[in-house]
Amino acid sequence: MKKRNNLLKMIFAALFLALAYVMPFLTGQIPKLGSMLCPMHVPILLCGFICGWQWGLVIGLIAPLMRSLTLGMPPLFPVAVCMAAELAAYGAFSGLMHRALPKKKPYIYCSLLLAMVVGRLIWGAAMFACIGMNGGSFTLSAFLSGAVINAVPGIIVQIVLVPILVMLLERVTEKEQGRPL
Repeated sequence: MKKRNNLLKMIFAALFLALAYVMPFLTGQIPKLGSMLCPMHVPILLCGFICGWQWGLVIGLIAPLMRSLTLGMPPLFPVAVCMAAELAAYGAFSGLMHRALPKKKPYIYCSLLLAMVVGRLIWGAAMFACIGMNGGSFTLSAFLSGAVINAVPGIIVQIVLVPILVMLLERVTEKEQGRPL
């Protein structure tokens, strides 16, 4: 049963990586829309919740770098590098919190919000470091603009969509296995 559980996690992780790779194509024609909706974030958050923190961390780290290296979008430095840090935090923290907190609906929101806050802070720290290495400066207003103000539509989508999908996916996997992943 444990082998089957690990295989199922691996399959879901591959699915979430594929979704993170493909979803930006939905907004690719309008780059401003893509940065507002954050299409790679949802699959990575789901990966942490469904597959666990280890898979969430790895898939979050790989997804933006893989897209950058194969498609040139997002640009590798500093954008994809900083997104990799952010998404790795999203995947890890959503998985860690979901495992640590009681398995009740309100705690899905707690896990999600904490992962989102930590991920944004890590993105800000990474941008500060990367831009600082090039002699530039990453100000608090640039952080607030990039992490919050411009991303409000994506934040709303994540808060609405992720908990619903987590509950649905957990219900499906429980029926399939007779217990949660």
